Amino acid sequence: QVQLVESGGGLVQPGGSLRLSCAASGFTLDYYAIGWFRQAPGKEREGVSCINNNDGSTYYADSVKGRFTMSRDNAKNTVYLQMDSLKPEDTAVYYCATRQVSLRHYGCTVAAWEYADWGQGTQVTVSS
Repeated sequence: QVQLVESGGGLVQPGGSLRLSCAASGFTLDYYAIGWFRQAPGKEREGVSCINNNDGSTYYADSVKGRFTMSRDNAKNTVYLQMDSLKPEDTAVYYCATRQVSLRHYGCTVAAWEYADWGQGTQVTVSS
């Protein structure tokens, strides 16, 4: 059974940091590019970042570039999203997802349609 489980969300003050984890079970995560997405209340889902499976290269949306860092630990079958200098506008439910295997020879993007399996999400709230 393919499963992705996000964790690490919570309440943090502006300027603070959180590290989200995306743990996979039932499959080997290093075969897939992984994306992080977020959705705030009343807003459309937004692609945040992705990491490629072959060379570990990453992509970031402009809204998080320079503040968020994505990494993967294949030994732990887990992908991380380090979020620094958090802003109130980062408040959202954050989801990780596996990119379709058929696209594995192409550099990842954060187009949601490219992603097949999704986790249940973890809430991040940035507020004073």
